[in-house]
Formats: sequence, structure tokens, C-alpha cells
Amino acid sequence: MHSQNPVFIPGPTNIPEVIRKACDMPTLDHRSAAFARIFGPAVAGVKEVLFTRTGEVMIFPSTGTGGWEAAITNTLSPGDTVLAARYGMFSHRWIDMCQRHRLNVQIIETPWGEGAPLARIEAALKADREHMIKAVLVTHNETATGVVSDVAGVRRALTAAGHPALLFVDGVSSIGSMEFRMDDWGVDIAVAGSQKGFMLPAGLAILGLSEKAAAAMDSASLPRTFFDFRDMRKSYAGGGYPYTPAVGLLNGLATSSRMLCDEGIEAVWARHRRIAEGVRRAIAGWGLRPCAATPDLYSDTVTAVVVPEGMNGTDLVKLAAEKYDMAFGVGLGEVAGKVFRIGHLGSLTDAMMLSGLAVAEMCMADLGWPVALGSGVAAAQDYYRKNGLPAVSKAA
Repeated sequence: MHSQNPVFIPGPTNIPEVIRKACDMPTLDHRSAAFARIFGPAVAGVKEVLFTRTGEVMIFPSTGTGGWEAAITNTLSPGDTVLAARYGMFSHRWIDMCQRHRLNVQIIETPWGEGAPLARIEAALKADREHMIKAVLVTHNETATGVVSDVAGVRRALTAAGHPALLFVDGVSSIGSMEFRMDDWGVDIAVAGSQKGFMLPAGLAILGLSEKAAAAMDSASLPRTFFDFRDMRKSYAGGGYPYTPAVGLLNGLATSSRMLCDEGIEAVWARHRRIAEGVRRAIAGWGLRPCAATPDLYSDTVTAVVVPEGMNGTDLVKLAAEKYDMAFGVGLGEVAGKVFRIGHLGSLTDAMMLSGLAVAEMCMADLGWPVALGSGVAAAQDYYRKNGLPAVSKAA
């Protein structure tokens, strides 16, 4: 039987039926006016979600990883220095990609469970008197640990240091779900993916770029072809693509961005914040804790739950899949086995979340963990009841 249960992984997320239907469309000529009528609203909707008025939007048939590659290859040259903190699996992967592209990566090693270290970033920028650092890379929401970093704080660090480096942000698991203000925060390139807050299948890399980032592509000399912003810009001017686009996904993106904007982007952020807080209350009810070191670092899209001493988080994830047909996320990298992850982003309601928490509790009981059935669910129920449900969400 095909599962009817929602998923509680940090992405891909649950797909609303209206978006699924929008993606399911007949073939059309992607060089026709019919495609332009799909593409224009998709781009405009993404700009609203990013909170940018002056930025450009680039949408590639790819994933967030392709978006990272597009960001660096269009703006940097071989041997350029970039500054990045490593505090989780996805910040690590961005560093690895830069190294493979023969960039010089200045790494600030940071304990997993913490976020971007603002003071150390500012110190590194101030020490770079010759401005060798060309870009600062920040993973806004580290899904391996459930940690959110202060992107606006990184921009303040750049300003305090009087440094001209570009600011690149991995917003794959935050954009469309958590507060993200591209213009206000001075982000030069924001990277998102279709399968997270936009509630689509995987297949689109979605980027916002500032005027400063767009100017950098004129002098950048890293090789790029498929991900060349210049080719995309030229084709965009005529309402098309330099190659075959993912038409169905773009039609879905036009629908999903409209749904997010109809709900109200700030209302979307508030919905995620409320659902996440219910999850955190449940974790406390279990006598457990999030991996994030302090409450100000708690993510509103994913929580990595530290498992009891002697237990293995992967066991819970496997049992949930095999016995209850429900998906949670395993621990990655340095926290493999030490945590299991609960995704709470995208198309989600309080009631859906309670079903995930109930299954997690049953798995804990089955595995003999020291957790009482009902303890976490009751804590989340109490929070959701007292804080009330908003008007029914068009994105839920």
C-alpha cells in the first residue's frame, strides 16, 4: 500500500495536492508565450518569498547543491579565498565543494550544535587587511543539528570590518519557512531548493542574487556552462531558457509561491515557529533535549533530538519506517546515531505534527527508551491548544 502518512524529514517535504496537480501538466513548447506565462509568475513569486525588491532570481533544473555550485562558479576565480565556518554536515559540504573547485577556503572550525561564530568571523575579516577574502559562506539553517545562524549578524560583521566580501547564504531548508530577508540582511546570493519550504518535488535550484553579485560574474573565471548566469540572463530577457526547463516544476513553483504569499510570508514564518515550539515542548516532555546548544539557535524547520545514553537514534528511524510507515531523519556526520531528526517544515499543521510525535513516542517505547507514552504528545497538545490555531492555511 502506498503510504498516506506525512513525512517528518527535513526535506523533501509533504506536497499539497494542489501543487502536485500543478506539476502534472501536458507537454508545452518551452519557447512559446504559454511558457512565459508560467515562468514570469514563478520568478515574481520567488522574489516575494525572498523579500527582495532589487535582486534577480535564477532558477536552474537542479537541486540546492547545484545552486551552491552556481553561486561560486559565477562569482569567483581559481585561487580566490572564501571564509566559511564548519558547524554541521551541510556547511561541511559547501566547504568541500569550494575546495574541489580549487578555491582557498579559510575554515573556522565550530562545534556541531553551535551556529555561525559571529565574533570569530568578524575577527577574520578584520585581520584580512588586503581583502583577500572574496566571499563569506553561511549555512542559515544547519539541518544536521537543527541550528539556525544569524545571517544579519554576519552582515553586521562584514560592515564592522569594512570588508567588501560577498555574502553567500545556504537557505535551502529555511527559505519559504523561516524568517529570511534578503535585502534587509544584505545577502548577495541566497540559495534555495524546490523540495523544502516551496513544497515541491526536488528538481529546482532557486537563487536570488544582488546587484553586487551580478557584477562579480564579469570578472569571475571559474568554468561554468550549465550554470552560467550570463546565459540565463540573456534567455530570461526573452521569457525563456538557454536549454530545456523543468516546465511542470516551474508551474508548481508559480503555484507554491502564490500559496505562500496568499497565506502571508510572515504568517508562514509564524506557523513554522508555532509548530516547532510544540515539538520542542514534546522533547522536553520526553526528558530529552535538542542538539542545538542554546534556545536562540533552535531551528523552526528541523530539530535534532539527542537520544538517551546508550541508545541509537538510527534504530528509532528504522523502526518508525518498518513498523509504522513513517519517516524521520537519521543523524549525519559527527552526530550519526547520537540524534534522530524531526522535520517540521513545508506543508504541515499542528494535527499532522501530533501524529509524528505520537509515532516517535511509540518507537521509543518499543525500543525500551525511558520515555512514558503520552508525555511528549500531551506537552505539544497543551501548547497548541493554549496558543490557538490560526485561520486554515492555504499552504497546508
